Amino acid sequence: MKITWIGQAGLLFDNGKVKIMLDPYLSNSVAKVNPLNDRRVPIDESLFEITPDVMIFTHDHLDHYDPETASRFLEKQEKTMTVLSPTSVWQKARQHGTHNYVEFNRHTEWTEQGFRFSAVKAVHSDPYAIGVLIEDLEEGKVYYVTGDTLYSKDIFEDLPKNIDLVFLPVNGVGNNMNATDAVRFFRAVGAKRAVPYHVGMFDKLSPEIFGDEHRLMLNVYEETEV
Repeated sequence: MKITWIGQAGLLFDNGKVKIMLDPYLSNSVAKVNPLNDRRVPIDESLFEITPDVMIFTHDHLDHYDPETASRFLEKQEKTMTVLSPTSVWQKARQHGTHNYVEFNRHTEWTEQGFRFSAVKAVHSDPYAIGVLIEDLEEGKVYYVTGDTLYSKDIFEDLPKNIDLVFLPVNGVGNNMNATDAVRFFRAVGAKRAVPYHVGMFDKLSPEIFGDEHRLMLNVYEETEV
C-alpha cells in the first residue's frame, strides 16, 4: 500500500488498483472565515487529476469537507465514485454529481473492491464526526484514521485488536488531542505504528512533536510505501 499525506487531515491510499481519498483540503477557504488560518502548505494542483474510487469525509468542518475542494472531485463524471460520509456531510455532498453517496455513520460498514470500511466513534464538536477503519481484505492490514477527535475511552470499544497503522491528530486545539494524549491513545489502541498529522497547515507545529518510537513520519505530497 502506498500512502500520501495531502496536508492537514488529507490522505490518499493507493494499492495500485484502488485509490481511497480522505478529507482533502486543497483550497484556502478556511482563511475566508478566519484570516488567521491562512494555509501554509502550497496546493498541489496535480491531485485534482485523480479520480478516487472511494472518497471519505469524516465530518463537516471546512478543513475536512471543503466545498471548494470537494466539488472539483465530485463533479467529475468519468466514473462513479463511492462517497462515504456521516449525515452532516452526506446531506451536502450528494448535491454534486451522480456518485454513490453512502450515509456513513458510526457502526456502518461498507465493503468494496477488496476493502472493508467501518465508521467508528470520534469525540469532536461535530456530533456526527467519525473515525474510519480501512481493512485491506487481500493483505490483511488494518488502517485506522481517527479523524478529528479528543481522547475518549468510549472510542476503544469500536476498535479491533489488530490495527497496523493509526493516523491521529496531535495539534491540541479545535477539540483535537494534543501530542501527549495522542501518545496515550496510540498505546491504548495497541496499533503497531502511528502517523501524527493535522499539523502544519495553519500553525508552525511539526508532527515531530509526537515523540513515540513507533511513529511513521510522512512528508506532505510524498508517497510512502507501508
